[in-house]
Amino acid sequence: MWRAGIDIGGTFTDLVFLNEESGELKVVKVLTTPKEPTEGVMNGIRKSGISLNEMSMIVHATTLGTNMFLGQEGLTPPKVALITTKGFRDVLELGRQRRPELYNLFFEKPAPLIKRRDRYEVSERIGPKGEIIEPLDEREVIKLIDELCSRYEVIAVSLINSYVNDIHERRIKQIIKERCPGIDVVISSEVNPEHKEYERTSTTAVNAFLKKLVSTYMRKLQRRLREEGFEGNLLIMQSSGGVSKVENAVERPAAFIESGPAAGAVAVAYYSRVLNLEKVIGFDMGGTTAKASTIVGGEPSVTTEYEVGGKIHAGRLVKGSGYPVRFPFIDLAEVSAGGGTIAWVDEGGALRVGPISAGADPGPACYNKGGKRATITDANLLLGRLGDTLAGGFKLHKELATKAVKEIADQVGLSVEETSLGIIKIANTVMAKALRIVTVERGHDPREFTMFVFGGAGPLHGVDLARELEVYRVLVPKHPGVFSAMGLLLTDYRVDRVKGLIKLLEEVDESEIESVFAEMEEDAKKELEVSGVTAIKTLDLRYKGQAYEINVPWTGSINEAQLAFHAKHEALYGYSSPDEPVELVNLRLALIGTLPKPELKAEREREHKPFKEGVRKVYFEDLGWVEVPLFKREKLRPGASREGPAIIEEYDSSTLVPPDYWFKVDGFGNLVIWR
Repeated sequence: MWRAGIDIGGTFTDLVFLNEESGELKVVKVLTTPKEPTEGVMNGIRKSGISLNEMSMIVHATTLGTNMFLGQEGLTPPKVALITTKGFRDVLELGRQRRPELYNLFFEKPAPLIKRRDRYEVSERIGPKGEIIEPLDEREVIKLIDELCSRYEVIAVSLINSYVNDIHERRIKQIIKERCPGIDVVISSEVNPEHKEYERTSTTAVNAFLKKLVSTYMRKLQRRLREEGFEGNLLIMQSSGGVSKVENAVERPAAFIESGPAAGAVAVAYYSRVLNLEKVIGFDMGGTTAKASTIVGGEPSVTTEYEVGGKIHAGRLVKGSGYPVRFPFIDLAEVSAGGGTIAWVDEGGALRVGPISAGADPGPACYNKGGKRATITDANLLLGRLGDTLAGGFKLHKELATKAVKEIADQVGLSVEETSLGIIKIANTVMAKALRIVTVERGHDPREFTMFVFGGAGPLHGVDLARELEVYRVLVPKHPGVFSAMGLLLTDYRVDRVKGLIKLLEEVDESEIESVFAEMEEDAKKELEVSGVTAIKTLDLRYKGQAYEINVPWTGSINEAQLAFHAKHEALYGYSSPDEPVELVNLRLALIGTLPKPELKAEREREHKPFKEGVRKVYFEDLGWVEVPLFKREKLRPGASREGPAIIEEYDSSTLVPPDYWFKVDGFGNLVIWR
């Protein structure tokens, strides 16, 4: 039987197939079909030659949720109503006092997800300690629900302090189910039982908007797969780096928004453990964007808050420009610098690159699918870094790339080669910023790291970026163009739970914390159907009076948690205050259910010079046109080594080794490149 990992990107849909008995690996790369993503998936499966009835499991990653908030055509938001406590109708409108553009007098906050006319109040009130101050007026609720039944597709419920006591939210949900059986209901205490009513309500609203879209897509995908003979398990990648069942994706769709990029970080983390690398940078450059992540001690960095639909500036998510979502997300920096990113000339006559991408349709000019504008892929082709074909024999048209780049070259007064090189250098500068965000700005020295480079375009740019950050060693795994899809086969089941419990640590004892964790674990296990479950328990702590928390491990000792908090505060901010009272805010639980993974076996390295397949002229900044030897990746055996320049081609990507660098193939088949 086979297992499949399927990652739908902005330009390409990547598929990796693993034979569970023999360990054989098949990879397929097809163009994404943006208006009907299921078609791209089915095209890739057909191209693999593997029958769906031979597959025991499919793990899927998609950017469908993100695309809806970015306004992708064909994705129509459902009609959503919000029910909240009387007096809190405008929580989504008020938000937080964050100005993403501090000195922009014309800045406008993003419009509330749910308009004021679609937000309704009910009489009830829960106190901050969970006490019922005002009972729920059920007659009022019933009257309201009867009015909303025929007008909305989804109803979201977010009542004040429901994270402490959700009795009223659960009762409203029950009434809706009884009186409007066809309507979807999302309540905040099931989605995000934490304090801060704006973030909790926003997370609930995002889930409400995505629920119908995700459920429709998942049903359609499941139906297509079943019709073609698939009888195995369909799992969905979460933004946290773990996978879950389709039913959970439908109930908490906001937890799956960044599933594709998370898979790449998971793959890097797995390889770093196998190769015993303590500090690793993951760099993923695809057709639409480039992503960067850090993995320390074999684990990717995780954050608990994200803003969907927000702006990205130089790799940073601009706080206050989107809609807050509180779920675990792998900490990534992302920039609009993929192979399809468009180059242009601004009003001042300066060459610019991005943020707009040609995507899969029409794609770069050299694709000959109607695209007329120059892109990073066109520049790489004209500089000789790319050959005349991409994955699966997809032909590139050099004459079309030349025409597109020449239009820009004429505007900036440079040759086609100089303009192409300028496009590459600008793109590299943008991507280097993302790499600095996940290293220098997180307190890491990039010179201490190994850089994993992957994605269809990543290996063409990785060494230049490593030089920019003074990273000594670059590693290109086998099949780098589908490495994120490979990550889908290297992950585990994961279920996350959070419970708000705001108390001073001195007022809490270990038994109370363990009791809450036990309840959370019992609830979380309902979503797991595997043995060998591992529980990861952490606490969100802060000094009394602070607005934000720091997450520390829970070992069963309040004293140890407190010491860990002071130490982490010192590391992050340069000081700590051991005499100040520490406040407990949230308890967090992650249940990990182990899935079988492909075994990576090392072969013996025998040092030798690899056989070159030919030569191609490549343009370098200081050398001009140079004849560069070409190598086929599949023919390179462990121990093969050679000095650059060199180009190593494979089905799904090409790797550029510049002059003054060496490459070697290690026992696992990875390309190791160093200066």
